[in-house]
Formats: sequence, structure tokens, C-alpha cells
Amino acid sequence: MSEEKDVLQEETAGQGPEFAETEGQEGAAAEADQLTREIAILRQEADENRDRLLRLAAEFENYKKRMERERESLLKYAGENILRELLVTVDNLERALEQGTAESADSSKQLVSLLEGVELTRKNLLSGLEKFGVSPVESVGRPFDPNEQEALTMEASSDVPANHVLREFVKGYRFKDRLLRAAKVVVSAGPQ
Repeated sequence: MSEEKDVLQEETAGQGPEFAETEGQEGAAAEADQLTREIAILRQEADENRDRLLRLAAEFENYKKRMERERESLLKYAGENILRELLVTVDNLERALEQGTAESADSSKQLVSLLEGVELTRKNLLSGLEKFGVSPVESVGRPFDPNEQEALTMEASSDVPANHVLREFVKGYRFKDRLLRAAKVVVSAGPQ
């Protein structure tokens, strides 16, 4: 065994550091090849990520533009449902006017049918407004509230207590939780 060792040492003795250098160069070349492959893979991943990011940015820009167009369209046609409801009221008013102007032997019947048509139209309009959240502000007989009512004048009244609404000139309306129009009222000054 020791003879084999000696023979092996003699064979490699002539090679010395060059043999170790060749082995080190091969290892370094393999490591460089491995690093080159890893760099290529990382560059490919970076390119794919950049492409994905650019696509995402383009999709987001398109999304923003689409949302802006939809918002503009919604604002432009926001009152469409309300106007459609008002057209029904216009139709009813036209029918009432036709009844009022139609030739008839009995003018009192003509007037009654005109008033009925106008009353039905008014009810229809109020129910349409209620669909959209518009409701009247009840004022008559209630305490005067400057946040919801505008006092036009004060009158003495033995029936209605002081600082309560005696009657309305113009009805007030509320849109959902916001005052749309204040009621114009006459306020009681109490008994004279």
C-alpha cells in the first residue's frame, strides 16, 4: 500500500501546481457558466416583469378612461328617470286641457272634468316625486321652524297658538334628508 502511494506521488510530483491550477480553472469556468445562466434567467424574468408591469399600467389607464367616460355619461343623463316621470305628468295635463276645451253642452260638467284631471295629474306628479325621494314639509299647525320655513307675515289668530304656522303660501319640499325648498308661511301672532 505504501508502495502504491509512493508511485502515485511520483506520478503527480511532476505535475505539481499545474495540475491544481487546471482543476481550479475548470471549477471557475463552470462557476462562471453557472453565473452566466443565472444572469440570463434573471434578465428574462426582469423583462417579463417589465412587460407585465407595462401591460398593467396600460390596462389601468384604459380603466381610468372608461370610468371617466361612464361618469360623464351618468352625469349627462342623471335626470333621465325624473324627466321620464315628468313626461307622464305633461301627458295628463294635456288630456285635462283637452277635456276642458272640448265642446260640450254642459259647461259645469266640463269644468268638473277639468278639475278632476288636474287633481289626478297633481297626485300623479307628487307620487312620481316621492319615488325619487322628494317629500313635502308639513307646516300648517306646527311650530314655526326657520330652518324649514320662511315667514312672510304674522297674523293674529285665536285658533292657532303663537309662533305656529297659520297657513302656507308656498309648500316646502325635502329631497331625501336635505331641504329642497323652504315653505313660505304665515305665522300666528296668537290671540289679539
